[in-house]
Amino acid sequence: MSGTDSRRRAAVLGSPIAHSLSPVLHRAAYEHLGLGDWSYDRFEVDEEALPGFVGKLGPEWAGLSLTMPLKRAIIPLLDEVTGTAASVEAVNTVVFTEDGRRVGDNTDIPGMVAALRERGIEQVDTAAVLGAGATASSALAALARICTGEVVAYVRSEARAAEMRQWGERLDIEVRTADWADAAQALHAPLVIATTPAGTTDALAAAVPERPATLFDVLYDPWPTDLAARWSACGGAVVSGLDLLVHQAVLQVERMTGRSPAPLDAMRKAGEHALAGH
Repeated sequence: MSGTDSRRRAAVLGSPIAHSLSPVLHRAAYEHLGLGDWSYDRFEVDEEALPGFVGKLGPEWAGLSLTMPLKRAIIPLLDEVTGTAASVEAVNTVVFTEDGRRVGDNTDIPGMVAALRERGIEQVDTAAVLGAGATASSALAALARICTGEVVAYVRSEARAAEMRQWGERLDIEVRTADWADAAQALHAPLVIATTPAGTTDALAAAVPERPATLFDVLYDPWPTDLAARWSACGGAVVSGLDLLVHQAVLQVERMTGRSPAPLDAMRKAGEHALAGH
């Protein structure tokens, strides 16, 4: 699929969707790649409306980005799911092939790996994960590619702890769980991935060690979080949610358009500009 094709469409679906940065990132990529006949929109779609929406898409559609709560709901509507997406039962990318098949993929996992690699993190001996939601399972899948030893997951309930241990078994990575009350201990790990909602880790900022290693905080708005700000002030490396968003979007653009490489820097600048402007 090239820019010489007839008009092509892509979009991000989810609920709520109004604040999604995906249109900003993808449109910046199209402009940089000279894909003037491509458009990328956002649509408020919940789980109930998803089958009807997808069923009406015509041949001009190249791909979809999926955000919450659709990453699992989309799976039964697909013809194929990649191993990466199947490993965490979450699809954030759908590519429509030339013969009309719907292929589900997950760019969050390789996006996390790429964001860390950009900061020079190729491999770690151990890591800590804060939280146990959908993003935490993607974090475990990313760590399965770069962590040679144990991952400690700090969670609030035994049910969540059991879930994280199950993901560990499924992803073939050693996961030990610990109580959220002890989360300050996580901050001494060579890599800490915070996957919790805004405000959850604020109380941990005071516990950042004198020489922290690397923090990957998946939030990007508001930014920086208290934890990320303190981490930077102490000289630690910080990877942000915007880094993740841009890297996973780069992979989406490449898969949907067939053009590579997607313009990482232009996409990041567009994202930073959009965040600064509100």
